[in-house]
Amino acid sequence: MPASFPETAISTERLLLRPLEEGDAPGLVAMMADELVLSWTDVPQPYTRAHALGWLRSEVPELRAAGRGIAFAITEHLTQRLVGIVELHHTDWRLLSTEASYVTAPWARGEGYAVESLLGVAQWLFEDRGFHRLELRTAAGNTAAQQVAQKIGCISEGVLRSAWIVRTGEVGSAGEETRSDLILWSLLPEDLEAFDSYDGYHASQQRSGNFALHD
Repeated sequence: MPASFPETAISTERLLLRPLEEGDAPGLVAMMADELVLSWTDVPQPYTRAHALGWLRSEVPELRAAGRGIAFAITEHLTQRLVGIVELHHTDWRLLSTEASYVTAPWARGEGYAVESLLGVAQWLFEDRGFHRLELRTAAGNTAAQQVAQKIGCISEGVLRSAWIVRTGEVGSAGEETRSDLILWSLLPEDLEAFDSYDGYHASQQRSGNFALHD
C-alpha cells in the first residue's frame, strides 16, 4: 500500500482547510468561471457541475489514496464560505517533497488568503509530516502568484522554458492557447524562520465519515 497523507483539517488564524466534499460543487463551479482561472490554470472551460462532481468523487479521493497528494477546501472560520482550494501533488515520499497549486475565489481575492493557506500547509508539511521541500510553479506572466510565492518565503530556482500553456479569451470558452515559461519556486523548513511570529496552524486528523461542515 503506498504512503499517503492522512485526511486532515488545518486551521489558521482566519481559515479552515478541510477535506472537500460533494456539497462544494456549486462553489467550485462559481469559482472556476473566472478570467484568471481561464488564463493561468488548465481547468476545463466551461467548468460545469459534472466537472466538479467528477473531480470531487473520483480524482480527489484517488489523489490521496494513491499517495500522489491531497486537496483541501479553503473556508473562512467566521462564515464557512468557500474561498479557494489548495492541492498537493507530484509527491515524492523518498525525498519528502511535494508541489502545491491553488485557486483563490474571485470573491475572496485581496484578503491574503493564498499566503495564509499556503503557510498553514507548509507548516503542517514540515512540522507534522516531516517533509523537507515544497515546490510552486508560476507562469511567467502571473505576477500575483509570484508575489504569493515570495511572501511565504519561497526561493526562485530558475525558469522551466515553454513548460506551460496560458489561455486568453472569454470565460466559459476554450480560449486561445500560447506557450509560457514557468518559474520554479521552492520552500524549505529553514525558509519559514522569517515567519516565527506567525501563529501557525492546528491540524486534526479526521476520519472521512466523521467530518462535519459547520452550519
